[in-house]
Amino acid sequence: MDAPSATSGPPRTPRHVTVRDGKAGLPYSKGLMASSVMAAGLPPYRAYHVAEVIEQCLHDRWSQGISSAELRELAARVLADEVGPRYADNYRSWQMAQDRVGPLIVLIGGTTGVGKSTVATALAARLGIVRIISTDAIREVMRGIFTPAMMPSLHASSFDVAAHLREPPGDADPVVAGFRRQVQAVSVGVTQLVSRAVVEGTDLIVEGAHIVPGFLATPSRAEAVVAPLVITVDDEHLHRSHFVARSTDIRGRRHRNYLDHFDDIRTIQAYVRALAVEHGVPVVPSYSLDATVSRVTELVVAASTDRPGGPADKGARVITVPPVGSATAAPPPV
Repeated sequence: MDAPSATSGPPRTPRHVTVRDGKAGLPYSKGLMASSVMAAGLPPYRAYHVAEVIEQCLHDRWSQGISSAELRELAARVLADEVGPRYADNYRSWQMAQDRVGPLIVLIGGTTGVGKSTVATALAARLGIVRIISTDAIREVMRGIFTPAMMPSLHASSFDVAAHLREPPGDADPVVAGFRRQVQAVSVGVTQLVSRAVVEGTDLIVEGAHIVPGFLATPSRAEAVVAPLVITVDDEHLHRSHFVARSTDIRGRRHRNYLDHFDDIRTIQAYVRALAVEHGVPVVPSYSLDATVSRVTELVVAASTDRPGGPADKGARVITVPPVGSATAAPPPV
């Protein structure tokens, strides 16, 4: 009697499911899917859970392969079931936004110590944006061109410009007057940088204290999607704590300088917040990093699809897929 074949027995679950785009196809990737659904506003661990649930659904029902459009709709269904319809709507909206013609320009403002750089980095990872520029870097380049005698406002911290001005600020608050002078100078460089991104068609995040509503000349909607926002830390003690830990380090002399000027930093925050309200720019109070990044992501996705800031979807094309059902892993706490 012949020995049993190595291939005999019940069929095995395929090791991967192919995602089809026309004739070509690639294996489903949990990592890529997790990165994709993070644009809905999910933190990484929740996004990876959703990607695992999607993978299980694929093995259960689409073992022969699935189209990209079907996979996107399946992802939206899983998001709705696992973490709520708000995230599903955000995901569909971001997928729609990928068809836009112009680049996405995200402008993140806020005073010193509110976490702009951290939020910008996390946002870039969620949305797949590779270019992040700090306004401090722009100011540093401009300082190499303009000497202190030519442009003294560039050669001081944003909260300590008044002491370097040749003309007294008059009746205005000297901290705000000096800050305005520096913002006006740096805004020239930021505007040129944004204009270059529009010409190249490159998505861009610009973050820094010099992103102040009303100071920048931004491109039109036909040229680019511009998503401005301002981050604040309303709790004074929490804001101060951002500098205290770093100031105790031997290398933290600069941070001790921040503590010395903490009241001036708070004054600038109040000024920038007032301008944001005046110009209709969203203000995002920051208390926890995950919550702040999620809210910022939602605002950027809303701007990308021309929505008023909420999660409502606008006419997304729906691909019919079977219900996800209940045979999925339990979701993590929301």
